[in-house]
Amino acid sequence: MAGLFDKQADAYLDARPTYPADWYSMLADRTSSHSLAWDIGTGNGQAAIGVAEHYDQVIGTDVSEAQLKLAKAHPRVRYLHTPLTLSDDELINLIGGENSVDLVTIAQAVHWFDLPRLYSIINRVLRKPNGVFAVWGYNDFAITPEIDAALKRFHETTIPYWNEKISYVFDGYQSLPFPFESVGLGSEGSPLKLDIPKELAFEGVLGMLKSWSAVVTAKERGVDLLSESVVKELENVWGGSKVVRHVVYKGFMIAGRLSRLKV
Repeated sequence: MAGLFDKQADAYLDARPTYPADWYSMLADRTSSHSLAWDIGTGNGQAAIGVAEHYDQVIGTDVSEAQLKLAKAHPRVRYLHTPLTLSDDELINLIGGENSVDLVTIAQAVHWFDLPRLYSIINRVLRKPNGVFAVWGYNDFAITPEIDAALKRFHETTIPYWNEKISYVFDGYQSLPFPFESVGLGSEGSPLKLDIPKELAFEGVLGMLKSWSAVVTAKERGVDLLSESVVKELENVWGGSKVVRHVVYKGFMIAGRLSRLKV
């Protein structure tokens, strides 16, 4: 999926919501050590920088070099390109070795991974016994009933172009396999529901829609889901391009540590 996100890197940087600071505090409170954190699929580094407020060093990795070129610098964050050609051992050694990471995070990306392979790596790198692994995402937003209905109609036009793995996002990670012991922030089959508030003008919403992988895929197949007429219709429902509205992104999180049976 690296090539897909290379193509939408600029839109992705501008459009995505900012995760609340208290999310990182909740996670930090559940790790006994705060030496090293690893943010996988770091993209523009948003989550890595949030984590860095609580950990001495954060490593942000991504398969997309284009995304990493746009990542925000931070004195405690080190960004690394991790191509898919890296072996598990090479990747683990690059991060810091086995039993070395206090917190592993994946924001809005776990559904893209080969989960058995990913979880095997997580089991090896997490510090025993109190290292924590957390994943989160969002799949909807609430604005006004009229705007929500218009955006839902648009979303329905994108469904044929989504990768099948996105189904985990559509159901709010409720069906996501997550074989880790709960730390009180959601669990397998029962994610913690969280709101992400944001003030947003129409241009921001349009940027979000342009960054959707389904919209990019459709365009590559010759279908412009965001045609001029569609954009105009959404803008009219919004109330104008410059109108700023209160938006609540609907988020969800699951966090856990290694089962005692695996330690």
